[in-house]
Amino acid sequence: MKAAIFDQFNGPVSVREISEPVCPKDGVIVEIRACGICRSDWHGWNGTDPDIALPHVGGHEFAGVIVEVGPDCARRKVGERVTAPFILGCGICQDCLHGDATICDHQYVVGFSGFGAFAERLAVPHADFNLVRLPNEIDFNTAASMGCRVTTAYRGLVERARLQPGEWLAIHGVGGVGMSALLVARAIGAKVLAIDVNEDALEMARRLGATATLNASQCDDVATKVREITSGGADVSVDALGITTTFHNSINGLRKLGRHVQIGMPLGDHAMQKLPLLDLVYARQITIVGTRGMAAKGFGGLFDMISNGALDPSQLITSEVSLDMVGEVLNQMNTYSGYGIAIVNKFSVK
Repeated sequence: MKAAIFDQFNGPVSVREISEPVCPKDGVIVEIRACGICRSDWHGWNGTDPDIALPHVGGHEFAGVIVEVGPDCARRKVGERVTAPFILGCGICQDCLHGDATICDHQYVVGFSGFGAFAERLAVPHADFNLVRLPNEIDFNTAASMGCRVTTAYRGLVERARLQPGEWLAIHGVGGVGMSALLVARAIGAKVLAIDVNEDALEMARRLGATATLNASQCDDVATKVREITSGGADVSVDALGITTTFHNSINGLRKLGRHVQIGMPLGDHAMQKLPLLDLVYARQITIVGTRGMAAKGFGGLFDMISNGALDPSQLITSEVSLDMVGEVLNQMNTYSGYGIAIVNKFSVK
């Protein structure tokens, strides 16, 4: 089968024939119809994920059709339209049984623990526990645009921060996951302040319903400006980038009893932060929560939002590309200048 594969970190991504995936006994083979290209894929291509062994095929925001079912997989059948969380739980440990598959000690991360969905077909283990059947009204592009970005934003705001209608949400970085958070927040009925340095991204945020926007590059003190715009500070704030500046802007822009959600993955020098524990956490009593992905059990609420018209993830799609353009999209992410979501939905590359 054809796959977009790289042999060195930060190197060329080429489409070539590789071996067909082997169907796990408790899993399935999915024929990929669409797959998002995410900044997490960019991190993997850059060599920051220790699980990746070269050569490698990335891609974790997939949707497709089951074409083969393993002998120990009881609930799935050929022809089903499916998607899945990018973090696949084992389904039998205490974390999974309690509904917390994203912290499973035996997790398999699509496109990181093994080959991913920048390919014509993908092996998915533990399919009874992890696969999610797509409602008829959700097409493959929309399902792929949900990917890890919309699902992570949904869990972070709904389950972790418990964002309420009428509250202020500040989003620091409106790339794919930040824009996803905007859509989820608007579906909830919250007010949204979108913050970025990219005017094109801010313009898209305004089109998608942001209550206010702020260009951080034109502001000397982002946190103070956030508190000014939100009349005292954001109720919930998201760091969607995972860098030192956005983390501190996020926590310092919160009102008393505010909730910070860490969605962006902090790497390298950004992984360790000094925190004003006394003045901020203790005295102002803010809450800091982390979130990473969403288990299969959480898709129902998200599907309900889409089905009733409150949320349309397809609005985030800014480009549809072929498999041979994966490397080009990853290279563009080096500049941090993009916005929206690119979807691979053309796999028959000659």
